[in-house]
Amino acid sequence: MNLTRRHLFGTAAAAGALAALPFDRAFAAAAADWALAVADVQGDLAPRPLRLVHGRAPKGLAGTLFRNGPARFTRGDTRAHWFDGDGLVRAFRIDGDGRAGLAARFVDTPKRRADAAAGAIATPGFGTRGLPTARVSGPDDLNAANTSMLAVGGKLWALWEGGSPIAVDPASLATLGPVRLSPETAGVPFLAHPRVEPDGRVWNLGLFGERAIVWRLSATGALESATPVELGRASYLHDFTATDRELVIVLQPWIREAFALPIIDGLRWRPEQGTQVLVLDKDDLSKRRVYDLPPLAFFHLGDAWREADGTIRFDGAFAPDVSHVSGDIDRMVAGEPFSATPPHMALVALRPDGRAEITRTATVGEFPQNDRRRAGSRRSLTWHVTGDERPLPRGLAVTDWSRERSQTYDFGTTQVVEEFLFTPRPGGTAEDDGWLVGTTVNLAARATELHVFDAARLTAGPVCSWRADVPLPAGFHGTFVPA
Repeated sequence: MNLTRRHLFGTAAAAGALAALPFDRAFAAAAADWALAVADVQGDLAPRPLRLVHGRAPKGLAGTLFRNGPARFTRGDTRAHWFDGDGLVRAFRIDGDGRAGLAARFVDTPKRRADAAAGAIATPGFGTRGLPTARVSGPDDLNAANTSMLAVGGKLWALWEGGSPIAVDPASLATLGPVRLSPETAGVPFLAHPRVEPDGRVWNLGLFGERAIVWRLSATGALESATPVELGRASYLHDFTATDRELVIVLQPWIREAFALPIIDGLRWRPEQGTQVLVLDKDDLSKRRVYDLPPLAFFHLGDAWREADGTIRFDGAFAPDVSHVSGDIDRMVAGEPFSATPPHMALVALRPDGRAEITRTATVGEFPQNDRRRAGSRRSLTWHVTGDERPLPRGLAVTDWSRERSQTYDFGTTQVVEEFLFTPRPGGTAEDDGWLVGTTVNLAARATELHVFDAARLTAGPVCSWRADVPLPAGFHGTFVPA
């Protein structure tokens, strides 16, 4: 699929609803197939080789793709929301000689231990009600450690959006315990999508309703500062973005109006309030600007950059409402079809004169990824998953904002596609001079697969693919650590 200029439409001044395509096109008969991607894993996976099933591993590619995602959803006759399953850290290791292997281990959280002791999904969470007997004294009692991974200073952290990072041994994947960046900030939330500058410095947020902590860490993972800021509204935030000089915080009109468990019970969609974008100066967080956009729902954003005239641009996967995460999504773990409006890729421009514009595309997209060497700097490319024919994606795409087009590789109906990450070719400098490394769940083979694409030739398909001897449920996010 090529997306040209005539497919791009709308700005904030004349914005209508995003194109809405239902996710439930005749899924009743096929539900049992894609439900494999949300099936329980009962225990850890010992290290094992992957079998090469296609192509040849490219020279120069060596390292570990660490991925995270929920992998235990049921205990007894109780079931967790998709977002609340126990975090399973997966290590896909590529040795540089054409071989690859897999190991996986659950994060040993207080939540997981409490649920195991109860023999039920006792702990409440984002969308899980839990049991009245659950003991919750703070955010880390809810922490599923199931969303993303951060590699910093030779350490590896499993992240969830509402609690502390949890350190994991990169070699054995054993849980080392919660990360305490300082005695004063123990237990303060740390979002699952930190922004990492090219030199390794880390920025992140910890949310408290209308307020937040801005975390700044060194490239070694040491705390440099933890600064409270006012957000202006208690928006649900899963991600934010940044230029080389600013933090960009998109405040969608999904508002936390009550502190409730499950968390989703306290959230209300208020489209009449529109979307606000808060821009903070990294060097002086008291310097702030606020921009207005139409109501937008989102989970994930691409890296932002500043142009010569002061315009800030960033892209993201935006939907017109939150139906893709509220309502019927709790049926997903049960393997049932449900209706939702998928997000589409769009590009936002924040002008120096205070105007905000959004250029929307017809391309369904999620999990946007960029060349992390260019984080905060001007870029053109975003790689992302795509496809709207079922509740989980089946394709991989690249959107080129400079050429105003998208290109897609369709894995077909028997694959569920997970996030792919760009990793540069050693010595390469071009934005697409590298590989896309990621995983799928092969429904026909009932196995997880690891794939490598040439980032400059996505439509040609994988240059190589390995297959595991087991299926793992679809995960969320990860990081690639070169050898």
